[in-house]
Amino acid sequence: MRIFLTLSLLLCCTVCVAQEIAILKYKGGGDWYANPTALPNLIAFCNSNIGTTINPKPRTVEVGSPELFSYPWIHMTGHGNVFFSREEAENLRTYLLSGGFLHIDDNYGMEPYLRKELVKIFPDRDLTEVGVDHPIFNQAYNFPKGLPKIHEHDNKRPQALGIFNEDRLMVLFTFETDLGDGWEDQAVHNDPEEVRTKALQMGANIIQYAFKN
Repeated sequence: MRIFLTLSLLLCCTVCVAQEIAILKYKGGGDWYANPTALPNLIAFCNSNIGTTINPKPRTVEVGSPELFSYPWIHMTGHGNVFFSREEAENLRTYLLSGGFLHIDDNYGMEPYLRKELVKIFPDRDLTEVGVDHPIFNQAYNFPKGLPKIHEHDNKRPQALGIFNEDRLMVLFTFETDLGDGWEDQAVHNDPEEVRTKALQMGANIIQYAFKN
């Protein structure tokens, strides 16, 4: 009961106190720590443009930790293998059904490993495409065509895939877009400023949606 109350109180108070977000540290050998400048840059953008008061330094939280319930928004990324134990999957499921939000951004190569682990968390729910009419594409910034394409890999369209609890999107998997690369310092990938801005704006929409829902 305490963890439910902790998360509920945090979600209710995000507009009046300093907010915290975190990156998910997982097992399996994948580089969960990829894109080290991404979240600090996204936080700075959100604090400057959409009225958030997020701590400039994102936290790191392990999948099975009770501290997971201290954060209304968790970010997960990487290029390779992902593994959740049974206990970790149960912890993440409870977090999400309690009101938490998980954004997973495939940094290229993560998708096949991720799918098998998501089944451990929600064996009764499938990843489904999030339509372009979903509110996440029309928060502070309007994306009428859905996710922007930040980096090209396989000549495939960007996809927003989600897991829902009734009408609430609680897991968002951004695939074939590389939003996190667009959030990084400009010198890392030399992306044009227009591309980086689109990535940051979409990231701000994701955070705004999660904080409101």
